[in-house]
Amino acid sequence: MARTATGQDHLAAALALLDGAQSADQLRLAQAVLLPLTLGLSLEQTAQAIGRSVSATCAMRTRFCRVAAGEQAPPRAKHTLRNRAYAGLADEVRLLEGVCGRARQARADLVPRLQQAMKVAYGTPIALSSVYRLLHRHGWSRLVASASLQPAPPPGHKERRSRPQPHWVRA
Repeated sequence: MARTATGQDHLAAALALLDGAQSADQLRLAQAVLLPLTLGLSLEQTAQAIGRSVSATCAMRTRFCRVAAGEQAPPRAKHTLRNRAYAGLADEVRLLEGVCGRARQARADLVPRLQQAMKVAYGTPIALSSVYRLLHRHGWSRLVASASLQPAPPPGHKERRSRPQPHWVRA
């Protein structure tokens, strides 16, 4: 005969998770804990009911009980990890406000100024791609003046090719 399911002391936490589940994974986690405790299902039956393997179901139950008991920290979502980041999001916002203030527009020299400020703040050389990603992450976009919007040169004027200066706008 199979063992009886453990985790009776975490039943209230599992019921609270079931009521407040916002994703399918949270619902499966609550069901993995509740089904054996309330209905007496075996681990194999629970795994089949929630659509996971037996080993994954067992790992979900064990992790939930450890987190509920305070023995283990809850797992963090992937979007909160920010692996290999120079700084946190709040630090990036402070750095951006120090360079360009609360302005909604910036001149063309925003990128070099920001790159220099990041180099000073973090103490390491910063690649341009990191600066562009930081700007994009915080809602800045680059506007380039279109050649069709510029006034036509007077007749007889020797045309000279020059790159339009980009400007930055915060969305």
